[in-house]
Amino acid sequence: MPTSASSPPASSPTFWLSGKRHAEQDHFFRQTLEAHGWAEGDEKHWQAAWVTGMPTNTAFKAASPSAKMNHIPGNASLTVKSRLHASLNALRERTRCHFGHDHPLTQRLAFFPRAYEMPHDYPALIEDAAANPDKRWILKPTNASKGQGVQVLKDPAKAPLLANWLVQEYVANPHTIRGHKYVLRLYMLVASIDPLRVYLYDQGFAKLASEPWDPDDVDNPFSQLTNPDINALNLNAEIPVEFIDLKRYRHWLREQGHDDNALFDQLHDLATLTALSGVDAMRARSQAAGADPRGCYELISLDCLVDDQLKPWILECNLSPSLGICAKPEHGGDIEKSVKGGLVRDMIELVGLTQPVHEAEFDAVALAEEHQRAGGFVPLYPAHNPLLTQAYLAVIGLPSLLDYRLAHAAARQAMTFRANDVSELIDDDRLALYHHASGLYYQLNDSAALIWLLVSEGEPIDSIVSHLHAASGGQATTAQLESDLWATLTPWWKHGLLAPSHTETAAQKQQAREMPATWHGQLTFDQRRWPITAPTGPVAERITSALSPLLSPLLTTTDATPLGESLHLLESANGYCLTTDSHVVSSRLSIDDILPAITHFCLRSAARQEHLVLDIALLSSDHQHIVCLLPEGDAHLRAINALGEAAEQQGLSLSRGARLALNTPGVIEPLNLPLADTPLTPSRPQRFAGILWLSDAAAPGSNVPSFLDLLGALLPFAQEQQQRLSPAALEALRQLCQQPQRAHLGNSTLTIRQTLTPWLNPSPHSTPSRAAV
Repeated sequence: MPTSASSPPASSPTFWLSGKRHAEQDHFFRQTLEAHGWAEGDEKHWQAAWVTGMPTNTAFKAASPSAKMNHIPGNASLTVKSRLHASLNALRERTRCHFGHDHPLTQRLAFFPRAYEMPHDYPALIEDAAANPDKRWILKPTNASKGQGVQVLKDPAKAPLLANWLVQEYVANPHTIRGHKYVLRLYMLVASIDPLRVYLYDQGFAKLASEPWDPDDVDNPFSQLTNPDINALNLNAEIPVEFIDLKRYRHWLREQGHDDNALFDQLHDLATLTALSGVDAMRARSQAAGADPRGCYELISLDCLVDDQLKPWILECNLSPSLGICAKPEHGGDIEKSVKGGLVRDMIELVGLTQPVHEAEFDAVALAEEHQRAGGFVPLYPAHNPLLTQAYLAVIGLPSLLDYRLAHAAARQAMTFRANDVSELIDDDRLALYHHASGLYYQLNDSAALIWLLVSEGEPIDSIVSHLHAASGGQATTAQLESDLWATLTPWWKHGLLAPSHTETAAQKQQAREMPATWHGQLTFDQRRWPITAPTGPVAERITSALSPLLSPLLTTTDATPLGESLHLLESANGYCLTTDSHVVSSRLSIDDILPAITHFCLRSAARQEHLVLDIALLSSDHQHIVCLLPEGDAHLRAINALGEAAEQQGLSLSRGARLALNTPGVIEPLNLPLADTPLTPSRPQRFAGILWLSDAAAPGSNVPSFLDLLGALLPFAQEQQQRLSPAALEALRQLCQQPQRAHLGNSTLTIRQTLTPWLNPSPHSTPSRAAV
């Protein structure tokens, strides 16, 4: 086994060379490491492995920060032609579904020709060819090199109905150099898949066909194909294999009046998106193979064709790109040797083979150090420009946790999501999700429900972590919260419950806005106390104004009053949400919904054995209480205003909530919670005097409601500790609804006051009024 960090290395570090064609492939690797004092080892003793082709799983399991392998499990997602097409197509389709066909992100992914894998795609190929008779096609083996088996197809119907063959749309309008078709050979280095770091070498080649381009001479491989192994067979060509390095190529483009920077910006984007398309597969395969991502890197060559509009197209990615010298010295061989030698030397420096081993998490400092030793490698991801990284994050969707930590703060702040084809199912304070596309059903615990609420409404990830930190009371570390958050988000993203948010401008505005400080208070209610936090400003002012009789400064631990969970009013993308330390109480709150949400929480906490809690309005005098049933919807606030005016005229107090002992239903215990913004004066338990049922449907002259009607109206506002009302609770409500004083009224201050007057000041010679106004 290779030397690990736990066992001391030998006096000289060792490298292991293996695989096919290793003599020519190993030259620059061996030369560079031996110059640094390394010695050759074997498959059991190495700190650097250089394998041409794919190593065994045993070798991958030996990879570590101190034993680096030049391959990544799952690289076939890029280096096998059919899988490359599948990876790119899946990325484009996912982007199209998330953003739409015409979105710039989707359009940026239109850089690879359509392909069909034989034999199962054959019918689709035939349909495409029939619908587009002018298209041309090229046949390729899915996993071969050196141009073996590649040919232009005159008739796609002749494609072999065998596995491991790919028929790809042929780009029939290539850009040419001196009349010769060419393909650009670029070198991409995936330095790690977690955290993801992708580089593109600043040098490479234009590989020219050995005969002039002739669109009609499709049977001539020396005109149609640029592979040097094929063109080396052209004995009639003056220059069978010609390489032009990228520096000369770019100079030539400028001489021709072209914008070489614009083309290479597109090439950089193409390479980055190509790497991103294969990352998920490489991560999954690495995990299955037990390979440490810190010990694996991959050098891949990209073959890109440039069409006559100077648009680049990716044709294929190559595993273990050829490092032998193909061209003669006078035809670019010397430059080829110089470029490939520099490529390997810079790669060895960048991946840290000549650096001290660091076991710590790869962070921004390590990234800066990696950039300093990158030589000719240009960083693609993460990019120097945060806006570029931000755009790629939108394509990635949910990055890995290490990618997120490595990203620039601006890119992290712009990372937002939305719910994707999900129905939310709520039962009391429990939340479940049903994803229609996959049929998956999730029952969420309290923590996951809070995360879903925030993330599905477009809250930036950084902000979600801040909310979770506040909800934890500062007890959890940021690293713990991030790990828990990713463990929750990953399956949601993987199965399609989340999609990237479209609201980039909203995210930018949220980033620019300074978040308010946190107000801290303590709510004392029903002989218990709850610490409560909210954003300073209008929210905190609304709470302190309405709940002032129930609020107190934070008390010391010597206070004997039982302490409940903390309450938190948090900002979200769609208003506010009320949470405890462990679960979501209420979500999607407007500022007018905040006080009702807090009071509803208090009412639910007031339940006791052998008691009913009533979520009703209560008009109270010094010696009696009148229960008021309020309508729902728009009429609710009108009813509260009318009650408030009537209470002021009659000298009554108005509050929300009552408790009813089942053995004494004639006595009402007020819970003294505020009703909207009406002034609150706490009152004590008193006898019950009557019921007002307020409704826009009531009209003057309507009958006194029957106790059955009144009972039906009151039941939704009554709750016991258990979910269903007991027979004793139902009997207590029946007695309440059979009191002589009851009326069904419209939302009019005058009618309320006229009805209340005889109830509050009954004549000693008259019977209680049951007339409705």
